[in-house]
This record gives sequence, C-alpha cells and structure tokens, in this order.
Amino acid sequence: MTHEYNITGMTCMGCVSSVKQRLSAVPGITEATVSLTAPQGTLTMNKHVPTAILQEALGNGKYVITDTQATMPVSAATATETKSDSYYPIFLIFGYIAGVTLLAQLATGGFHLMHWMGSFMAGFFIVFSCFKLLNLQAFAQGYRTYDVVAKALPGYGYVYPFIELALGIAYITEFAPMATNITTLVVMGISTVGVAQSLAKKNVIQCACLGTIIKLPLSKVTLFEDMLMVAMSIAMLALA
Repeated sequence: MTHEYNITGMTCMGCVSSVKQRLSAVPGITEATVSLTAPQGTLTMNKHVPTAILQEALGNGKYVITDTQATMPVSAATATETKSDSYYPIFLIFGYIAGVTLLAQLATGGFHLMHWMGSFMAGFFIVFSCFKLLNLQAFAQGYRTYDVVAKALPGYGYVYPFIELALGIAYITEFAPMATNITTLVVMGISTVGVAQSLAKKNVIQCACLGTIIKLPLSKVTLFEDMLMVAMSIAMLALA
C-alpha cells in the first residue's frame, strides 16, 4: 500500500535526505520518496504504519508529518463528514469569540457595531496568536509553506504571532484605531494572497492558523477567516 504525506520543516536537500533516511528505517516501510514539493513524502509499506509512528521517527522538533489521505478510498458522504469534523475547532473558536463579545456588548445596554467588531477582532487575534505560540518553531515552518512573505523571509513566521498579539491588544485598548486597522488590512491582505495562491494550485497543506497543535487543512475556511478580518478592518476604517 502507498500513502502520500505532507512534511513541513524541510528547507533543503539535506533535510530531504535526513527525512528519507529516518522514514526508511521505520519497520513496515519498504520504500520512501521524499521531496520539497507537495506531497513531500510518498511511502510504500507492507503493513499500515500510523502517522504517529512516522512522527516519532522524525522527532518532535523540526519536521511535522501529516497524512494527505489522498489515497484512502472513502465514500463521498464519509469525505464530507471528515472535512466538516476537521474544521470543528475553528468553528467552535469563532462561535465562542462572537458569542462572548456579543454578550459583552449587550451587557452594556445596547449594541454598537464598531465596538463589537473591535472586540471580535481583539479576541480573534489574541486567541489565534496563543495557539501559534504554543509551538512557535513548528508554526513558522508550516506558515512558510504558503505565506508569500514567510517564503521570502523565513523569520517573518517567528514574528507573525507577535504581530497578531499586538493587534489584539491594540483593538482592546482602542490604541490608534486608524493605524491598527490599516496594519490589519495589510497583514491579513498579504495572508489572504498566500492562501488564495495555494488553493488555486490545489496544494495539500496543513493550515497554520491555529498553530500545529490543532491539525487543520488549508482550505476556503482559512481564506474566509482572512478575508473576514480584511473586510472588518475596511468597514471600521469606513465607519470611523
């Protein structure tokens, strides 16, 4: 049986050689093909080898391996269910942020759209930056696979979660609203471009929006969340 995998963290042919050597040594793997382009790993095995075992072979630091599930024969109904389930964490987080910020607005005796959008964006940036900072190195490596700036400047992936955190704090404190919204528009606009390009190429990549702790595929859901932040920043600039 043959399975295809995405492997983040590889940046050169030395990485490719190291990963191939480690995966080839896993019992049950009869052939390993590794490259820098997706799918980065194609493994032939004489018995099923769980992805967790493959990750153990690669260690818990630089390299992260995920199954693309491209060769798994599933029905259309099962595929839809799996896809929906994989997005559950992000839907839950969005729901909590939207609900809490709405309740906070109603507790003041009314609803003010500008204040609610500012609170929602503050919650979004702070919560999402938190997940990224749980494993900053893994996030930076994963983000580099699809973000246009992180590809050119690898260090940007290490800075990005702190940019989100700073934006969240700025929205909470209502610090320099115009500058904050313009920064959000630029940062999230660039992120939107990278996601859109990857989706257009139909690359199978793990989304880094919630770091690497929660596994999510890069998809239209990722594109929507980036575009939502862009739209809200534009609306706040227009209504200011």
